[in-house]
Amino acid sequence: MYAANAYNTYKNNSVNFASKEQLLLMLLDGSVKFAKKAREALLDKDVKESHKYLVKTQDIFYELMTSLDIKNAGNWGQSLMALYNFIVKRLSDANIKKDVEILDEVIPFIEQVRDMWGEAYKVSKGKA
Repeated sequence: MYAANAYNTYKNNSVNFASKEQLLLMLLDGSVKFAKKAREALLDKDVKESHKYLVKTQDIFYELMTSLDIKNAGNWGQSLMALYNFIVKRLSDANIKKDVEILDEVIPFIEQVRDMWGEAYKVSKGKA
């Protein structure tokens, strides 16, 4: 019981005191985790569970899309928005068709987005 409460306190503090960049990385880590859980659920033929995790993953990318300032981001912002749109569409396709192969196609893109932002964070902190 104590360990669970300690972990929850740690988790809450991690989110409450994280910088914007750290929150972004937490979201992206979550998107990878949720996409993989959706894949597992599809393999297990658990439609309800796969739907839940696919929607969670999509919601993260919708949030990323709404927070992207395309006007000030220039060409890379437009390219990033196109990638986010592609990911959301393929997640939707996977959900509608209950197709693991679509997830196998899109999960590497989700991981690349996470890794890209992770590298950008390291560079911004002078750690790269």
